[in-house]
Amino acid sequence: MANHRSGRSGVHGRVARRGPGELEGEVLALLWTAGEPRTATWAQEQLGGGLAYSTVVTIMSRLYEKGLLTRVRVGRSYAYLPLMDEAGIAARRMRQVLEQEPDRAAVLASFVSDLSDEDEQTLRHLLERITSAADRGDDEG
Repeated sequence: MANHRSGRSGVHGRVARRGPGELEGEVLALLWTAGEPRTATWAQEQLGGGLAYSTVVTIMSRLYEKGLLTRVRVGRSYAYLPLMDEAGIAARRMRQVLEQEPDRAAVLASFVSDLSDEDEQTLRHLLERITSAADRGDDEG
């Protein structure tokens, strides 16, 4: 795979700063496509743009500490692998927001009332499927 990002020129040819969380997202995207544990050296090469090795190690370590990556020893360093896909991460964020709110029912009611008709139908279908599976004693939904 060629460099994922080949530097980002900003004003006066300087490399533009990434927004908050952007580098984490880029690292996760790389690891999702890799499909196997990868090292910070590999990620640094794929990201390009003159990122310091220590920056990439820090990002991968933070993702590990957040529970988004697992890691295995490879020599003296680690290789990382995502624990969940994009949908899993989005669902985790949604649960974290919900857990911080004292009136969960009100938050869920507001969320559902703002859904498009299509999303509401999808949610109803998923809830029915999960309920049916639970009634049958299945573990899968």
